[in-house]
Amino acid sequence: DGPNAAFYSSCKPQGSKAILTLPGMKEALKDKCLISICAGVTILQMQDWLDPSTHVMRAMPNTPCKIRQGMTVLSPASNVDQVYQQLAFNMFSTLGRCRVLEEKHMDAVTALSGSGPAFGCVILEAFADGGVMMGLPRDVAIELAAQAMNGAARMVLETGAHPAEIKDGVTTPAGSTIAGLLTMEDGKIRSTLARTIQEATNVASTLGRKQS
Repeated sequence: DGPNAAFYSSCKPQGSKAILTLPGMKEALKDKCLISICAGVTILQMQDWLDPSTHVMRAMPNTPCKIRQGMTVLSPASNVDQVYQQLAFNMFSTLGRCRVLEEKHMDAVTALSGSGPAFGCVILEAFADGGVMMGLPRDVAIELAAQAMNGAARMVLETGAHPAEIKDGVTTPAGSTIAGLLTMEDGKIRSTLARTIQEATNVASTLGRKQS
């Protein structure tokens, strides 16, 4: 109890209202902080269900938080005390990276960061399939693909280099890399991946609309 009390809602988005409007819930969360990781459930919706004194904050972590390599985005309501904001930031920062954004970005965050590990693993698996096709053992192909993607991602995060800069650094004239890149472009990989995020964002925006 007290200024450091925080509660977390991680139910399915469609069940948020049913849980937060249970008898006694409004009273229990008075003057407390509620951090919700329910995709698509807005701050305004939760404020309508709770006492006005409740400090409501949205958070979108992702599965790499399990190994402290996650990405979490926080979006606090305008009335959330700075103590609670710092508490949430410090807590999620122990699970990887954390940043604060306006709520209008949360559906895109859900698609890119929340669902991103799933999309990335499809790409990783496809890379490994290519290695297997060319004779590599499956376990070796997965390791090489995973470490290549991990290393490239860390170069972006730790050096601040643009992804295109890293790509160009590997691409030599008439080499194997540019040959592979052109094949990827023939398959419209850029627009396909960008549209993937667009569609996932659109679906994320609907998840909180239907409440059971």
